[in-house]
Amino acid sequence: MSTWVEPEVWYAQLPSFHAAAGLIAATGTDHILLVKPRYRDGWSLPGGYVEAAEFPHDACACELHEETGLTVKPGALLVVDWAPPEGKRPRAIISLIFDCGDLPADAAITLAEGELDAWAFLPADEAAARLPANVAPRISAALRARASGETAYLAAGLLA
Repeated sequence: MSTWVEPEVWYAQLPSFHAAAGLIAATGTDHILLVKPRYRDGWSLPGGYVEAAEFPHDACACELHEETGLTVKPGALLVVDWAPPEGKRPRAIISLIFDCGDLPADAAITLAEGELDAWAFLPADEAAARLPANVAPRISAALRARASGETAYLAAGLLA
């Protein structure tokens, strides 16, 4: 027998998680765009956290524009990566990687002052090598998804 619970009480009891939206943008030679944030060791895919009232594909485009000055229209969802709470992160995180198409190798990139130190178009294997171990698998998964048209689902960076 179920007991009626006010919707706001029911929703407040549900687990919450963080969401991040990133992107894969390549040149015609499949070099992947990476950025080097000032506030973190190592490189990352362009992107960032999704705000509460923001659609993930909008967050993806907004973050890329804020970080690099580039304007894109995100396409297909390539990768969904779910990771449980870990270390200092008290909540699970879902990372969504969108296809932002091909960019010209000479794209005019303007780094966000105070946020990024560098950017690079790198071959997929080199890009993956510069990413944290739990993020690197998103490169190959995204490229496979781009080729096949099927979204890849990862669980903590591993194919599920």
